[in-house]
Amino acid sequence: MGEDKIVLKINGEEKTYAKGTQYLDIVEEYQKEYEDDIVLVALNNRLQELHKRAKMNGELRFISIADVPGKKAYRRSMTLLMQKALYNLLGKEKSNIRVMHCISQAYYCELVNYGKPDEKLLADVKAEMLRMVEERIPIQKSSMSIDEAAELFHEYGMTDKERLFKYRRNSRVNIYSLDNYRNYFYGYMVAHTGYLKYFDLKLYDDGFVLMFPNQNTKEVAPFKPSVKHFDTLNCSREWSQTLGVGTVGELNDAIASGRMQDIIMVQEALMEQRIAQMAQQIADSKDCKFVMIAGPSSSGKTTFSHRLSIQLSTLGLHPYPLALDDYYLSRDKCPRDEKGNYDFECLEALDVELFNQDMSALLKGDSIEMPSFNFKTGKREYKGKKLQLGEGDILVIEGIHGLNDKLSYTLPKESKFKIFISALTQVNVDEHNYLSTTDGRLIRRIVRDARTRNTTAQETIAMWKSVRRGEEKYIFPFQDSADIMFNSGLVYELAVLKTYAEPLLFGIDKNAPEYMEAKRLLKFLDYFLPVPADKIAPNSILREFIGGSLFHA
Repeated sequence: MGEDKIVLKINGEEKTYAKGTQYLDIVEEYQKEYEDDIVLVALNNRLQELHKRAKMNGELRFISIADVPGKKAYRRSMTLLMQKALYNLLGKEKSNIRVMHCISQAYYCELVNYGKPDEKLLADVKAEMLRMVEERIPIQKSSMSIDEAAELFHEYGMTDKERLFKYRRNSRVNIYSLDNYRNYFYGYMVAHTGYLKYFDLKLYDDGFVLMFPNQNTKEVAPFKPSVKHFDTLNCSREWSQTLGVGTVGELNDAIASGRMQDIIMVQEALMEQRIAQMAQQIADSKDCKFVMIAGPSSSGKTTFSHRLSIQLSTLGLHPYPLALDDYYLSRDKCPRDEKGNYDFECLEALDVELFNQDMSALLKGDSIEMPSFNFKTGKREYKGKKLQLGEGDILVIEGIHGLNDKLSYTLPKESKFKIFISALTQVNVDEHNYLSTTDGRLIRRIVRDARTRNTTAQETIAMWKSVRRGEEKYIFPFQDSADIMFNSGLVYELAVLKTYAEPLLFGIDKNAPEYMEAKRLLKFLDYFLPVPADKIAPNSILREFIGGSLFHA
């Protein structure tokens, strides 16, 4: 074969192409075989944008909007399209926007210099976006020096990006442009605006939301926001502003100037104050006997329950911890999922009847023997541990189904106080690149699992999709039933976790299926200056993941 030819293995078949064939042309051949739009490719397990050209032999995989990298590229590109539409309509001075949070398959955004938007503005923005979709305008990538990029974004009034580039190790940075409008984004983009057909805009709070598809990639997902979740995000945003570290650039400024000790102490004090307020609410609920705590993986539930118990003790209550895991059915009675594997995350994996029988007995003042689940044998055991609730005694119950009333169906509503806990990111990369809460929890789990379970980063990443599926099914639907939402995220945690996570991620082989995700996370962590862990208090939630916890978490 001549030097002007390459061989690509696609869907198990080898095909020969002229060297330099654009991936867009190859995708056009295969798109009819795929239900969802193909927006990226992976050559030898390395992501590539469609405007790139194939120059070497290898295995080529197509990445559609239904795949996580494709979904992220779609949303990123849609954000650029929205910004360009605002720029066209409002000009440079009034079109600056902040992408604040991700809520209910949408990005919540606020205009910086314009004020509160109205229906007419949103209608005009949507019409302008649709016009550009019809024109299939290329989204182009170019490289410029860090100094040039800083000057460009200073001119645009994007000071967060200007500050961010100060801490980049590379001398150059990739910039995306859409019809001469330029911006910086963390990650890959679709090839042109023609891919961005499915979206909507809706007024919300002081801004608006940019809505995206979810499982059905050709239909915008309904906007069903959790008001409590949104309020918790805003409260956390206020905390970060109080600390002066709302973006990664501001956090890096604080690290470089030696301010981190003060920031760590203030944030921990704010968190302890919040936990104390929560304890007071529980104490004021005179009929409360059961504090039910639930939240997604790596939220810091164990440390939180201990810290809450300490605060309850200061108010004269006597808290007792209880893990719902101790009410697992014996392994041979556990339900199985569609693949035939044990489904430990479904409600039916718990002995709900026994749980209600025991809790009702405790509520009446009876003494019971508490179960303990042996994970090695897969069986429930009794070791003579007796419990009886007296005046001022309260159970602090932790488990993924804690907020589901089907778990505690016999217990009176007034006897339960429900808490939803999650680690919500408090800093963003910059004005337009928000930090994913899910990414933060994944990095927490990678670090903790390697330390406590001897699990590799590759194994943790491989199981993460299943973990997330369980959360979406069994945890998040019940978050609005909580009496209180608690954010366990810390503004500085990724700067601390960076030192622990990077070696684990670098340990993933380049040919492993999980390498692509590891590479993305490494790029994500590269934005942060490191913070040593020696200043982190032993009762900090972060200690549950990096080790050295006072609570043996």
